[in-house]
Amino acid sequence: MSDTPVCRRLVGRTAVVTGAGGDVGLAAARRLAAEGAKVVCADLDERAGAAAAREVGGLFVHTDVTDPAMVEALFDEAYETFGGIDVAFHHAGGGPPGDDSVLTTDLDAWHREQQAGLTSVFLCCRAVLPYMRRHGRGSVINIVGPGADPGAGDRSVAAVAAEGGVLAMSRELGVRFAREGIRVNVLRTGPVGASRLPERSAGVQARRAPDVPLGRSAAPEEIAAAVAFLASDDSSFVTASEFLVDGGLSWAGGTPLRPPGSS
Repeated sequence: MSDTPVCRRLVGRTAVVTGAGGDVGLAAARRLAAEGAKVVCADLDERAGAAAAREVGGLFVHTDVTDPAMVEALFDEAYETFGGIDVAFHHAGGGPPGDDSVLTTDLDAWHREQQAGLTSVFLCCRAVLPYMRRHGRGSVINIVGPGADPGAGDRSVAAVAAEGGVLAMSRELGVRFAREGIRVNVLRTGPVGASRLPERSAGVQARRAPDVPLGRSAAPEEIAAAVAFLASDDSSFVTASEFLVDGGLSWAGGTPLRPPGSS
């Protein structure tokens, strides 16, 4: 755990983090635990997921988020163990960057990308919302990257479609369940500096970093801080929102970026 002082906004609450063995998922698990939450760490990688759970003093549940039965079992176990689920951060799924176009994307690749990037998020939302409705509260946080932007040429068309689907679905759920005390938001990131990315994905992140107005990739901990905000009552009036933590990338619009003071 980090020695950096943080708020204690989540004492007594339970959070489920999918993809907890990855850089952003682990950073989120650490931050949520530091703020007082009991954390359930889910991951397909048993070693990384179990290590994350040990580090934060939480529960590990081996989960393939594209498997409906395993997703249901994850949230069943979280609820039975802790008696409630207050926060669900869905950070998993999605394929590697691609350079295919709508004309070259074969249907098998299309279906795989939708299963990993969109259906997995739907399955998690479908499984957790009934538990949140029992208690009349909850915060669901779905994450998408810069690939949802039109013209993001370093992502496949299938990936862009999947992330766009997550955006639309999250807005709809945020509206539909707002009166029941449940908030659903999308956390939209730019490039994230991460040590466990495949080499090709890491290269894409590095290429996009100079386009970010802040001039760098985000640290996983910066994404985790946004997760903690959306999980907490500090964001109690935020739902059906696209919450940008992208260093200004979404609004750069291809503007040439120069260091301050340069001509």
